[in-house]
Amino acid sequence: MKLASLKQGRDGALILVSRDLKRAVSAGDIAATLQAALDDWARSQPKLQARYEQINAGTVEGAFDLEMDKLASPLPRAYQWADGSAYVNHVELVRKARGAEIPESFWHDPLMYQGGSDSFLGPREPIKMADTAWGIDFEGEVAVVTDDVPMGCSTEQAADSIRLLMLVNDISLRGLIPAELAKGFGFFQSKPSSAFSPVAITPDELGDSWQDGRVKLPLLMDYNNKPFGKANAGVDMTFNFPQLIAHAAKSRPLGAGAIIGSGTVSNKQNTEWGSAIADGGVGYSCIAEVRMIETINSGKPETPFMGYGDTIRIRMEDSEGNNIFGDIDQVVEPYEAD
Repeated sequence: MKLASLKQGRDGALILVSRDLKRAVSAGDIAATLQAALDDWARSQPKLQARYEQINAGTVEGAFDLEMDKLASPLPRAYQWADGSAYVNHVELVRKARGAEIPESFWHDPLMYQGGSDSFLGPREPIKMADTAWGIDFEGEVAVVTDDVPMGCSTEQAADSIRLLMLVNDISLRGLIPAELAKGFGFFQSKPSSAFSPVAITPDELGDSWQDGRVKLPLLMDYNNKPFGKANAGVDMTFNFPQLIAHAAKSRPLGAGAIIGSGTVSNKQNTEWGSAIADGGVGYSCIAEVRMIETINSGKPETPFMGYGDTIRIRMEDSEGNNIFGDIDQVVEPYEAD
């Protein structure tokens, strides 16, 4: 299934979206919101699936053309948003750029932070920031949405809890991160509202591209309308989603609708520390990695972070070139208080 939320109130209005992302139909009589559907998945899922099959067959009543600009995040707000760092190559690059090795524990104990989930950005909403000196960066990721997860669950239980997948732009303010981490208390101001793909999908929509708790497809990143990254989300993912979920649930249960992110998708490449698409590599899923490699190679970063007017587009296509989740398509704009 493909599900989305029309902008309406704080939690959106649930709709089903056709596989080709062209048509939609209300699901409000089954569940008013996506959170409500997840809260009662055993009841709502069969009804949603039946209507999804109807919209794809062209037999459903009340279908309408899908307008991406009218969509909020599939979950406009969530009870839980925890982001991992499953691609240890990304962490390794960050540390190597400052001459530090990664601890051995990073290979068997995932990094994870708890992000703000009370106000997500829609997939086409601008990234509004008061100061470009904060070091505005995008981070292309994949995320899963869970059912209820018991505390101390096994990876098998965690795998069975996965209900939906989405793409993420986990926006980071790189200029604010060092001072926050130096306090020893984690991210807060340096992690503003994230944006998610227009639609959330059930894992079966991916077919054979969903294996071992990983999405084995490239994550396509266009920065200022030029190809920037095509790293494969199923490659070099040290921790799969069941492992990340089990890690998050070690000491607490997770409620239905919890979002668990993969962290920045990052691949090891033919050269020691990666290469741009123009140089024959798979590129990057954030600006920070480019700057890391520049620092490793020449002693200092050269590529600036995002400025006003810069755009980022994030999407994923199947083996036939069909857009799966719709595009995250955002522009950076100045923030002005109301």
